[in-house]
Amino acid sequence: MTNRPPFVIGSQRIPPGSRRTVDLPVSVLSDHTPVSMSVHVVHGRREGPVLFVSAAVHGDEVIGVEIARRLLRSPQLDRISGTLMVIPIVNTFGFLNHSRYLPDRRDLNRSFPGSETGSLAGRLAHLFMTEIVGRADLGIDLHSAAIHRMNMPQIRVSPGKPETLAHAEAFGAPVVIRSKLRDGSLRAAAQQAGVDILLYEAGEGLRFDEMSARAGVAGVLRVMHSLGMIPKRGVPIPSAAPLRASKTEWERAPAGGLMRAFKSCGEMVAEGDLLGIISDPFGEAEAELTASSGGLIVGRTNLPIVNEGDALFHIADVEAEGAERRIESLSAQLDAAALFDEDEII
Repeated sequence: MTNRPPFVIGSQRIPPGSRRTVDLPVSVLSDHTPVSMSVHVVHGRREGPVLFVSAAVHGDEVIGVEIARRLLRSPQLDRISGTLMVIPIVNTFGFLNHSRYLPDRRDLNRSFPGSETGSLAGRLAHLFMTEIVGRADLGIDLHSAAIHRMNMPQIRVSPGKPETLAHAEAFGAPVVIRSKLRDGSLRAAAQQAGVDILLYEAGEGLRFDEMSARAGVAGVLRVMHSLGMIPKRGVPIPSAAPLRASKTEWERAPAGGLMRAFKSCGEMVAEGDLLGIISDPFGEAEAELTASSGGLIVGRTNLPIVNEGDALFHIADVEAEGAERRIESLSAQLDAAALFDEDEII
């Protein structure tokens, strides 16, 4: 028996040593269909921190939903200390409509901290801040690139507390990027409320990919271990320390047309390297796209059809020494991972 109190969220009380899915009412659609935000709570028998893991703040960024699903099936959660809150789908409206946005075309991740009497986006943001962020010590928010773009696994943090950077290092993604907070974002609102958030970016909108999913689950488990929430057994050990970057730049199309790309996510480039060639549909004119500075490609477009000024390659300013080895070791680690068997992945 334990004297630990139950975990209270919404109108539910979850006893220690149990888990439960709680539906938090959000709104009622125009056809009178109720919509809720579902939170799965794993409340351990032993004391410990409260961590939340959220996904689909942008409704079309579905890789986080798969990461959340796999996380909730992890056997490590059977021995948890503290409390884990997992919200696989924050933006139900966008998820159902394969859209980044809410029905009112607002971006939820520019609507925090929200308002109880504001717009639909503002009300959902307020609910998340009140019921989730207000109960947590740390959060991990799962994202992907937008549709028709690809991000390699990466963690983004604000250049603030050193302990937040330590959590980012523990996650074990190939690269940690220090990025500024944006007004209205979940990260900015949570930090103002005293709760730091790790932002995981990987994959493409409306798509799954195995590397992004495995890296995401492994990273969350590593952070949980670093917080003392789960034992070391079964938690993958990163093969090398993450690369750090404090600056990133997009290389943009010098002309419109059809692009033939020569570089991919995870590749190191030097200043002046040829990234791609853009041709007009008649083959009469060609424009070379070269790297204006060296670094690691952490994101890129997947579309061959480009307009002048389109963002095509996202390059992070990292130290070249050891970078390629780090990317190669990550790929090998994920290929050999025994984190899930085939039955669990399906």
